[in-house]
Amino acid sequence: MEKYETITIIRPNVSEDTIAAISTKTAGIIENVGGEILKVDKWGLKQLAYPIKKEPNGYYVYTAFSGNGAGIDEMERIFRIDDNVLKYMTIKLDKDFVLSDKSYAAQNDDRKSSFKNDDDDDDDN
Repeated sequence: MEKYETITIIRPNVSEDTIAAISTKTAGIIENVGGEILKVDKWGLKQLAYPIKKEPNGYYVYTAFSGNGAGIDEMERIFRIDDNVLKYMTIKLDKDFVLSDKSYAAQNDDRKSSFKNDDDDDDDN
């Protein structure tokens, strides 16, 4: 099976229950066609680069999974029907791609701290 990742942008004014329901429905579709959910990471509410369907913000959900084309087709069909989903994108990952155990937020914190350490090294010159 191939590895994929999907980023879904959900309307900002929906409840946490609706976001959880969309994530659960996505996982159910993938698992029903023999796929496996590898990681679900809720990135939270973020400002969009440009308004989508008149919404300036969106709630991001990252899902990594292994599966086949039938599961992706069905998942994207459901996304197109659901008015709470503003946008989505699914990409195929390289075979040697390794998922990080850290969440997106933790990875950002690590990058920020490494930038601070790099700046400290410049002061020594």
